[in-house]
Amino acid sequence: MSKEKTEKLSDKLLYKRKNGYETLAAADLVKVDDFCEGYKKFLNVGKTEREAVSAAELMAKAAGYKPFKRGDSVKPGDGVYLINHGKAIAVARIGKNTLDSGAYITAAHVDAPRIDLKPYPLYEDGDMALMKTHYYGGIRKYQWVALPLELHGVIAKADGTVENVSIGSEPEDPVFAVTDLLPHLAKDQNTKPLGTAFTGESLNVLVGSTPYADEEGDKYKLTAMSILNERYAMTEADFLSSELSFVPAGEARDVGLDRSLIGAYGQDDRVCAYSALVAMLDQTEIPEHTSVCILVDKEEIGSEGISGMQSEWFDTFMDDLCQAQSVKLRACYENSVCLSADVSNAYDPNFPEVSDKRNNSQINQGAVVVKYTGSGGKGGANDASAELIAALRKVFDDAGALWQMGELGKVDQGGGGTVAKFMAKRNILTVDVGVPVLSMHAPFEITSKLDVFMMYKAMKAFYEAESL
Repeated sequence: MSKEKTEKLSDKLLYKRKNGYETLAAADLVKVDDFCEGYKKFLNVGKTEREAVSAAELMAKAAGYKPFKRGDSVKPGDGVYLINHGKAIAVARIGKNTLDSGAYITAAHVDAPRIDLKPYPLYEDGDMALMKTHYYGGIRKYQWVALPLELHGVIAKADGTVENVSIGSEPEDPVFAVTDLLPHLAKDQNTKPLGTAFTGESLNVLVGSTPYADEEGDKYKLTAMSILNERYAMTEADFLSSELSFVPAGEARDVGLDRSLIGAYGQDDRVCAYSALVAMLDQTEIPEHTSVCILVDKEEIGSEGISGMQSEWFDTFMDDLCQAQSVKLRACYENSVCLSADVSNAYDPNFPEVSDKRNNSQINQGAVVVKYTGSGGKGGANDASAELIAALRKVFDDAGALWQMGELGKVDQGGGGTVAKFMAKRNILTVDVGVPVLSMHAPFEITSKLDVFMMYKAMKAFYEAESL
């Protein structure tokens, strides 16, 4: 066989993974950069799940979406949204078909690993004021020491008032930190395994060092408390009913000489949340099927609680939409499709031993479809159907959305989960689609701008698909 025929046969029969920068036109690369500027702004204002939901609501309102309540009528083209206790939001665009034909749903989460305050956080020692913390989600504790931190959250007072807290995000604000040992005195610490050298109880945050004048007792605590009182009219008892968290300080930044990457805190999973939401809000035509974008809380701790994906709040929202069209919820679910929009790990050449490079997602190859997550023998996985993957192949390809398949590391290396299995339990066809991330769960995660944009294109194509 001639070389030419061999090449044609190779092109026809063999699958070749593509780097997006080798295939996209210059005009498309401009779109990539423009989209990611908006994404970086979203990251900067949404460092907690509450802040991300508030930002999402503003975006929905700007696009003409209205708050939804039980009993409201809906018609094709209407845009509605509902907020769950300030920590989750469901956004829907009513389609041409009634909901008994199903909805096309994207589900992402807006919580991220962080360091929460304990109920009695403030204490003093060594002429310093510090705060006790309880970390949230899967963190590698050593990454959170000697790092500038911001304080975000809410103070809910006994009189019913709620104060929003944000300290460290403005240039004139102070920041905070967990201190670390100097190398000169770290001999014993250096002999400990990485996972035990830093403990949860040692993640105490330094918040001050000035004594309160003429105070003989807790004079360092009193200085810190007096500042919080002046700013938020807060007393120490108000810590009992507050949700306050330390998160990494600083804004989202371009990474690399070519500025092709984004570095920021909380990209797992706000990268998918933003992409899915903007894809819905950018729809110019009424979709065939109702589009639903749900951004939830608590994924990092198992999707528990009233604002997590296991909550019946989502079912209530969907049931209220169905009742507005005299449709049974179960009829809607059995014809619905969900993209569990969550990140996957990107192949890291610094740590090749944990990945099967052939089957791991890679930077700049587009959105990643993950058929199954879980651990070991797919334990705890959703494991999507072949037919659903095949349908998405066509939808993404027809839309020019670059995509790839991926797994979360080697088979017995570890593993993880998403909200996919909770959607599948509702009898909704579900598969994970997300963005590859380097340094996942670290205070500074890295994504590819091209992948972020391709996630947006994939989500938009999904919403607009006539059938799946």
